[in-house]
Amino acid sequence: MARARIGDDEGRAAVEAWRAADAAGEASDRATLALAVRYSLQVLAERSPGGTVEVRVPPFAAVQCIEGPRHTRGTPPNVIETDAATWLALATGALSWDEGRASGRVHASGQRADLDGLLPVPLG
Repeated sequence: MARARIGDDEGRAAVEAWRAADAAGEASDRATLALAVRYSLQVLAERSPGGTVEVRVPPFAAVQCIEGPRHTRGTPPNVIETDAATWLALATGALSWDEGRASGRVHASGQRADLDGLLPVPLG
């Protein structure tokens, strides 16, 4: 069963709460972090629908996005994986795609595993 869509107001509030905590050098509570990650991934998938690339932010969420050949079974050929803080930095524009890749904070495998041009995610 598909997860219910996160409302824009609720999602944006979680992203802003994460941003404020991050700017203050503090950690967000787990529920806020999870909601911010899920909402930003939801927006990415809505803005770039498809099933060619799987973006994983364990343990919170994973989405498939980007038009092209759809993946249906096993490990997809195009996977991007990162931790929650790195994903939110990418999604909000605090970290560029190239910086994330070069630093090793973003793991991408497959020919089409590239979010350059799709980041930052328009979150409000």
